Amino acid sequence: MSLTFDRLVEIIRKLRSPEGCPWDREQDLYSIKEHFMEEAYELLDALDNKDIENIREELGDIIFHAVFHSVMAEDENKFSIDDVLNEINEKLVRRHPHVFGTETVNGTKDVIVNWDKIKAEEKKNRARSFFEGVPVSFPPLRRAEKLQKKVRKVGFDWANTDDCMAKVREEFSEFEEAVAEGNREHIEHELGDIMFALVNVSRFLDVNPDEALRKCNKRFVSRFEYIGKKLAEKGLTYDDVSLEEMDRLWNEAKTVENNI
Repeated sequence: MSLTFDRLVEIIRKLRSPEGCPWDREQDLYSIKEHFMEEAYELLDALDNKDIENIREELGDIIFHAVFHSVMAEDENKFSIDDVLNEINEKLVRRHPHVFGTETVNGTKDVIVNWDKIKAEEKKNRARSFFEGVPVSFPPLRRAEKLQKKVRKVGFDWANTDDCMAKVREEFSEFEEAVAEGNREHIEHELGDIMFALVNVSRFLDVNPDEALRKCNKRFVSRFEYIGKKLAEKGLTYDDVSLEEMDRLWNEAKTVENNI
C-alpha cells in the first residue's frame, strides 16, 4: 500500500516536472477545483448505481486530486503531503477518544456529541462565523440542510413535522402571489423560500433532500428514455408524436418501473 501511494506521488511529481506535462505544470492550488467537484459527482453516480468497478475508478480519481493538490501546495511552499496526512491522522485519533483513549460511549449519538464538542474546542480560539464548516460552495440543497442542522444545535428549529408542513403551505401561497404579481425577483425569492422549507420537512422526516432529488432526476431520465425507446421501435421520433402520446408512454414507463 505504501509503495503504491509513493508511486502515485512520484508520477504526479513527474507530471509537474520540466520534463512532464505542460497542462499539469500550469495548474496551481486553486485552478482545478471544478475538476475536483466533477470527480466527486461522478463518484456519487457510481455509488448510486452500485457499480463497483466504476466506484473503484472514481475513488482513484478523488485520491489523485487530493495528492495533486498536495504536490502543488508543496511546489508553492505552502504545506507538504506529510503535513496533510499527519493532520488527518491526528484529527481522527483526537476526535475518537472512545477508540484511541479511555472515554466510553453508549452508541452513535454519544459519538456525534463528543465529535462536535471536540471540534468546537479545537476552533474556540479562532475568529469564526457561526456557520463555519458549512461551505458556501456546497450544492444549495445540501447547504440548506447543513445550515438548518447547525442552528438546530442552539435550539433554533421547528417543533415538529406538522409545523414544517404548515410553513411549506405558507411559502407556496406567497409564491403564488408573487407569480400573479409577475415580479421575477419576487418569484425567485419565494421559490427559494419554498425549497428551504421543503428541506426542513425532509430533515424532520430523515430524508436526504439531495438524494431525493438525485433519484427523481434518475427516474425522469429513465422514463423519458423509455419513451424514446418505444418510439424507435415503431420507427418514430419525438417530433412524430403528440404530447398526449408521449404522456401515455410516460405513464406506461411508470407502470413498468413500479412492477420491477
